[in-house]
Amino acid sequence: METTGTRRSLAWLGGVWALTRAALLLFVFKVYVFPGPDVTSDVSVIYQGWYEVLRTGTFPLDDVTWQYPPAAAFAVLSPSLLFWLDYPSAFFVLAFAADLAVLLLLRYAGRRPGRPLRGAWVWVAGVPLLGPTVYARYDVMVTAVAVAALLAGARHPRVMGALTGFAAMLKVWPVLLLIAARRRSAWASAALTVGALSALFALTMPGAFAFLTFQRDRGTEVESLGALVFHVARQYGWDGQVLLNYGSVEFLGPYVDVVSRAALALSALAFGWLLLWRLRAKRFEPHTLADASFVAVLMFTTTSRVISPQYMVWLVGLAAVCLCFRGSRMTLPVGLVLAACFVTVLEFPVWFAHVVASDALGVTLLFLRNGLLVLATLLAARTLWRATVTETALLTVPAQTPRTKETSLPS
Repeated sequence: METTGTRRSLAWLGGVWALTRAALLLFVFKVYVFPGPDVTSDVSVIYQGWYEVLRTGTFPLDDVTWQYPPAAAFAVLSPSLLFWLDYPSAFFVLAFAADLAVLLLLRYAGRRPGRPLRGAWVWVAGVPLLGPTVYARYDVMVTAVAVAALLAGARHPRVMGALTGFAAMLKVWPVLLLIAARRRSAWASAALTVGALSALFALTMPGAFAFLTFQRDRGTEVESLGALVFHVARQYGWDGQVLLNYGSVEFLGPYVDVVSRAALALSALAFGWLLLWRLRAKRFEPHTLADASFVAVLMFTTTSRVISPQYMVWLVGLAAVCLCFRGSRMTLPVGLVLAACFVTVLEFPVWFAHVVASDALGVTLLFLRNGLLVLATLLAARTLWRATVTETALLTVPAQTPRTKETSLPS
């Protein structure tokens, strides 16, 4: 039976979620105007343009901004389910539904024995910190599938694998959820799902994998960690440009390719660390799968050439799953990610013009947001290593008995 305290906590959870999400809907439906550039234009212009092409049975082969795996077509086409609404309105409603699905999953997980509701609170608080951008991108839909996969992981590895494979075909990054999966059935199920979807799209829709070639000429996105080099360099006469390129605002010009390669090198180092961790880790607890996924996505988000605001939705979702487990030690990194979310909405969309101009306010916001992400990444990685490698090694050292000490002395 639920206690009065639990019922009150659930009521507060639902109430805060409803109020904050109502505010997000009012912004995306433009009842009220959110400061900064219009974040909904991606839906009404880009997504709807892709929708018109996809509904003809082919991928947008002539549009280099299409940089997503083939199952992303499901997300772009999904507003047709609400055929009585115009495309943007239907998309916003479906994004809202995905948000609600995550809340229900986390609430269900939080009501199980030994699992607190703090994970659900992370989601309730974290999403509105990012502003209306959350409902104007399909990342919240991908995050919903990823959250379901992680929550299923401990007891239902095949279900986790299938959901992870599907999510990876929506937007690649969820493949990192498998980093700590110990059951072969999870990997096999993921591979089978990816293979089946790849074959389906390759046979039925031309251009399913054209997105793989659309990344080669990208610059360094102005919000990324590497972009800080050019924000500072502009103060000393760097003569590059800030242009809309491949769907995002990027730096183009001298040495951009060097910084982009450095970002790829950092991502490779992150992958190497994760591989080393996987080989060395010996202690796996129920929360390890979520913690390792959080660390992996943190690493690749922070080192990426692009850190778009919607990427933070992934981190909020994974952070929420971590704190669904009482044993997780990711509380401090999660707090840093939530702080980074608040700074993110300030740099985009509120003061994005200052970021593009590389003025004092814009550069300060980026140093703060990216600094929080770097710190969260380092702390989360250290916490994961200590919990699964270092402490395990200490636990396996046999205790030395007094008799052993005595016999080791010279006679």
